[in-house]
Amino acid sequence: MPKIQPVTSTPPARRAAVLNARRNLKMARSAHAFVRGNTLQFYEWLAGCTFTIPQGPTVWICGDCHVSNIGPVADKEGGVDIQIRDLDQAVLGNPAHDIIRLAVSLATAARGSDLPGVITARMVEELMAGYELALGNGRKDARIVARPASMKLVMKAALKRRWKHLARERIDGVQPDIPEGRRYWPVTAAERDDLAAIAATPGMRHLVLQLLHRDDDAQLELVDAKYWVKGCSSLGRLRYALLMRVHGKERGEEFCLVDVKEAVTAAAPHSDDAMPDDDAERVRQAAVHLAPNLGKRMMTGRVKDRPVFVRELRPQDLKIDLERLDEKDAMDVARYLGNVVGRAHAGQLDRAQRKAWLGELTRNRPATLDAPSWLWRSVVALMQAHEGGYLEHCRRFANRELS
Repeated sequence: MPKIQPVTSTPPARRAAVLNARRNLKMARSAHAFVRGNTLQFYEWLAGCTFTIPQGPTVWICGDCHVSNIGPVADKEGGVDIQIRDLDQAVLGNPAHDIIRLAVSLATAARGSDLPGVITARMVEELMAGYELALGNGRKDARIVARPASMKLVMKAALKRRWKHLARERIDGVQPDIPEGRRYWPVTAAERDDLAAIAATPGMRHLVLQLLHRDDDAQLELVDAKYWVKGCSSLGRLRYALLMRVHGKERGEEFCLVDVKEAVTAAAPHSDDAMPDDDAERVRQAAVHLAPNLGKRMMTGRVKDRPVFVRELRPQDLKIDLERLDEKDAMDVARYLGNVVGRAHAGQLDRAQRKAWLGELTRNRPATLDAPSWLWRSVVALMQAHEGGYLEHCRRFANRELS
């Protein structure tokens, strides 16, 4: 597989072409990368599904619930918990869609780890077991699944991280600027003006100063702003990194990095009854319900007259990568992540709703699999569709780099 070539600083006029090529190559790296970057194909398949998928209670769902969109997220008091960490596609919709998306992501990770098919089947069973425990059999309190060894390692790494680690990864140093290069490109004068306006709002002041260790009367200053080349499915959208200086009388000077990301229309089918028309506000409200640690650290704004959501990046915010899984860890991780997603859904339901949804999930279990037949059929069909789509994607895009 060809490596993605280093991208030097790119002027605004050439962003779209360079980012599109970069996205295509990134999705060609592996079948798992293709699944992560292709939310649209997932919902196109759902729209044409020939068997019945249950309609659960309408709740905020992630909408793009794959493994890498779950991980440690810091709260404003300094605590850390594993929650859903990417809400770009979040909508008021059917929780069954999150279950299917996560199951396919786990199955793809299992394939990438050369695990036998029987382990994939058991992973789907464990995912459902963890999810159903989160519903608590209709009781008020959900049952929390213990973190497996691999998740404990992720949490341990998150808790050790400080600003210097974030600075080293994101801005190649701790100096007060963001160097242009592979990851950061220049912004236009108009973009800089819009970003400076966001940085000067009371909302930004609250966002940055809400952390307990910062002085309430600290002074804020926008030091630098760059276009941020990051992600896969988000490549091509507006994305910026802001370096802010925080100067307090008691704490002195420190820096923080703020993420500004365009909110676009979600691909997931949804209910329009109570969902905000503004996509940035949609993402913020979804975060409040699905990932409180993140939702309380988020605000909205506009850049180039497009909606954006804004959050301070914390060193403890990490994604989960499942590059290699052994058989036991695969099943433990599936059970745990199913429980994380289940708790995010269950927290929006009352006792009667949880009980009814649990009853729907426990129906139609085949004799040979302790998971709903609709879920297993979905996983099999989507694995076949994505495998074919991935190979065709590689033929179209990665093959050009080899020739």
